[in-house]
Amino acid sequence: LQKILILLQVTLSVVVGKTLMILFPNAMKRYILKMGEKSRMNQNPKFSYENWGPTFFSFKYLQFVLKVKWKRLEDEAFEGHPAPNTPVVTLGGELCHLLDFMEDNRPLILNFGSCT
Repeated sequence: LQKILILLQVTLSVVVGKTLMILFPNAMKRYILKMGEKSRMNQNPKFSYENWGPTFFSFKYLQFVLKVKWKRLEDEAFEGHPAPNTPVVTLGGELCHLLDFMEDNRPLILNFGSCT
């Protein structure tokens, strides 16, 4: 049911976005560029709006957003429920799952941070 609701929401968003791009191309360009500022897409001088702007609200955009949102459904954690077995990549580049690191009845501790 959640996947169907996400499909309807994303499809409606793409249809409305594509329609607005056709009817109001300059306004949508300004809107998309403003979104690009948040993700810093605009800061690369070799990567102009013409490279990525028209891809918004395309069929590939729809597929990508659906894939990401559906994948996130599997990764949600709720208090009192089992932990999601999300995919992780080891330092050696090997793809495995989080619960692969569980040993017997020992607790699994996750430490998030960065090292520079």
